[in-house]
Order: sequence, then C-alpha cells, then structure tokens
Amino acid sequence: MSLKIDLNGLFDFNAGNKRGVSERDLLKYNNKAKAAYSHLSELFADKNLRIELSLEWFKLPEQDSKLIKKIQKLGNEIAGKYDSVLFLGIGGSYLGLKAAQDALLSPYYNDFAGARKKRPGIYFEGNNLDPSTLSVLLKNLNPKKTFVVCISKSGETSETKAAFEITLNWLKKGAGKYYGRQVFAITDPNSGTLRKKVKEANCRDALAFRSLPLLEGVGGRFSELNMGLLHLAIVGISIKEVLSGAGAMAKRCMKPDLKQNPALMYALLHTILYREKGMALAVLMPFSEQLKSTADWYIQLLAESTGKKYERKVVFKNGAEKWKNGTKIINAGRTPISSRGTNDLHSIQQNNVEGENNKILTFIKVGRFKNDLVVPDTKDFLAGKRYGALLSVAQEGTEWALTRENRPSCTIAMSEINAYTWGELLFFFEMATAYEGELLNINAFNQPGVESYKNYMYYKLKKPGIKKEIAEEIEANPVIKKQKYML
Repeated sequence: MSLKIDLNGLFDFNAGNKRGVSERDLLKYNNKAKAAYSHLSELFADKNLRIELSLEWFKLPEQDSKLIKKIQKLGNEIAGKYDSVLFLGIGGSYLGLKAAQDALLSPYYNDFAGARKKRPGIYFEGNNLDPSTLSVLLKNLNPKKTFVVCISKSGETSETKAAFEITLNWLKKGAGKYYGRQVFAITDPNSGTLRKKVKEANCRDALAFRSLPLLEGVGGRFSELNMGLLHLAIVGISIKEVLSGAGAMAKRCMKPDLKQNPALMYALLHTILYREKGMALAVLMPFSEQLKSTADWYIQLLAESTGKKYERKVVFKNGAEKWKNGTKIINAGRTPISSRGTNDLHSIQQNNVEGENNKILTFIKVGRFKNDLVVPDTKDFLAGKRYGALLSVAQEGTEWALTRENRPSCTIAMSEINAYTWGELLFFFEMATAYEGELLNINAFNQPGVESYKNYMYYKLKKPGIKKEIAEEIEANPVIKKQKYML
C-alpha cells in the first residue's frame, strides 16, 4: 500500500467547530454512507447494470492480459517507426493522456532527445478551436514521420473533428498514397462517423486506419485506463503496472468498513463539509510539477460528475434499475480548482488563508523524487537541504497555516510517482467521485449540461439533423446585448 490519505485536517479538532466535521456529523451521515456503499456494490456486481449506467470503468483494472500485451507491443512498434505522434481528443481523451504524460515521463520530454529515450515526441491537439497551435505544429512536423491517433466516441465533437480533418489533409499531401497507415482511431466499436471512416479506409487498405474500441459503459472522464493505454505503450510505460495500482485501490475502496475505505471516507467528509458547512470549492494542490496535469484531469472528473441540476430518480423497468432526472432542482456540485505547490503559494494561497472560508484543499505529497537535488553549501539555512525535503516542509507549512485559521485540508501521500502509484491515485479519485454522486443522489456518469453549447454550435453551423425543439429553444432565447453596456 503506497498511497495514504490523511484526513485529520477536515475534522473539528483541526478546522474548528464551524468548518470541521465532528463525530456527531459522521454519525448523522452514517446510514447514507452505508447506503452509498451498498448501492454501488450491487451495481458493480451486475455487468448489465454497469454497462447501462456507465459504470463499466470499475472493471478496467481487470482487462485481459493478452490484450494488454498486444497494445504494449503495438505501442513499441509505433514508437520505433515514427519521430512524432499526434493525439487528437478533448475532455478525458486529452486530459487523461496529458496527466499520464506529465506524471510518468521525464519533464521536458519533448525538448530533449535524452529525456525521450529513443521514443517519439508526443503532441496533443483537437482539444480547442484556437487555430494557433495546430497550424504551427503541422508546419514543423514531418508528415512522413508522424503517426496520428484520433480519440472520439462519435467522431462528431467539433474540436476533435475539425483537427482530424485538417490533419488528414496534411498527411494526405505530405505522406502520400498510403497515409492512412499512419492513422489510428480509438472510437466506438460499432457506430459513429469515426467508426465509419475506419470501415471505409479498411475496405481500401487493410493496413489503414487501424483501431481500438472505446468500451461500452465507460464515460470519457473515467476512460483513461481504456482509451489511454496506447499512449502509455507508445511512450514506454508499463500498462500492467498502472492497472495493478488501480486494481489495488479498487480493492481498498470496496471495503464495507468506512474507516478502511479511503474513497468513501473522503467522499463522505467532503459531502458533509459541502452540505453542512458551506464548503463549495475543492482545491487540488499537488506538491509536484509532474502532477499538475493530473489535477487538471480531476477538474473534469469532479465538475462533470457532480455538477448536476436535478436530483437522481431511481426507477425499475422489467426488473432492471434505470436512472432518470427527478423533478427537484438541486444545482448540486462542488467547484474544483486546480493548483500546485509551491508555485501557487505565492498567488492564491493568500485567498486560501485569509479569503472567504468556503474551500477545502487536498494536497498531494510525494515522498521520494527520482531526480532530487541538494542545495550546495551556501552558508545559510538552505545549505545541504534536498529539494524534496524543502517541498515537504512547504506542504507542512501550508497545512499548518490553513489549520491555524480553521481552514479544512487533507493530504494524499504518494511514496513516489510511478506507474503503480499513479494508477492508484487515478482510481482513488474515480471511486471517491462515484461515492460522492451517491451521497448527493445524482447521476455522476452523464453530462447533459455539456450538450447545450454543442447544440448551439451545431445550430449556428447548420449541422444536418438538429432537432426542431433545440432550434426553437435557441431562437426563442437569445442572449440580450444592450448597446449601453458595450463599452
């Protein structure tokens, strides 16, 4: 067990009576915690329900070893043939890969050949509609030595779709007749425009547009251990180690005893602080530059999962559990904020300590760094100190400063950052988010609010097939722009 969760800073004996959780609070919520555990346990045990309710991510650590070896081998083959690999995707299809890249590879991986260890440079696009980055990238990459991986369930998300079409045109012009052999798709196994492209390309050339499936019942933000596996293989990370860490955490987080289940306890304490104490902001602050992108990944995980307008209504149809929106509007969900120590101690920490007391900080502390540094003999208090030790003291000081002002915080301690511990960390947050959804009685596995901006874009861009009611809603509810406020 290499991941430890210290929750002491969330209790009243550190955060004070107004902002800390008491034993009485725990007792009050005890039945809700038991119900959350029991319900998720039942759902996880039923494959049909896991797929129907988008809970199949729970089984990702148990993927077939033969498939993992096949993906690892494929990644090595791609890495040995190409100088650059361009990944196109948005949301979890970008954030999960970027989190893995920054956590598990050398800093400045793309900048120095020695850091890459004969692996290709890795680039991410299709996650924004700003033309600046993609245009510069395509001007400077060699199309004959670039492999392209597009990750999209439907193939219709505007950001990724646009980048993919532009990149395909660039490949076609620069790589020649067999450019399709440099294209890989990770998409729905049966349907969608991207799957259609794969099938059409396969008919022309069996070696073009190879693909892997996005598994049924696995939502984007929970899918790093599905759609991110090829990326891990290409950069030389052991998929088996990542999954082993995730699997170990899955077992820890399925224990019925609240005090032995870190994800359930974490979710419960944060729910109490949110519901009872008004702590609506969730700051994730890793004390590691390598884990900043993991914090960014968590932003999507918590925001999309728990930011919901309606409570969940559980119904049964033909004996099977279904989830619907209830009639009660609750507008639930804590707001996540990504940060990092020690850089942000010189910016938002002032607000954390003395601003409105409405936020909880979760620190991630790393025990050992692979490439630590020692300050030379400067004849002052820093002389002979390891960077890792300085970072540790800074985290302790940050925790102390918050506690001194009755500000709740907690700490996740990693022995070191490696494939196993990173797999543990991701799965811990996924399990904690699932439990938080149960405690809030919401559907933590859909994202209807994301569709509104997409529908507006599709309407304005005249995409075929827009539903009449969507068009009518957009036309009837324009954003009001008064000239006197256009300054």
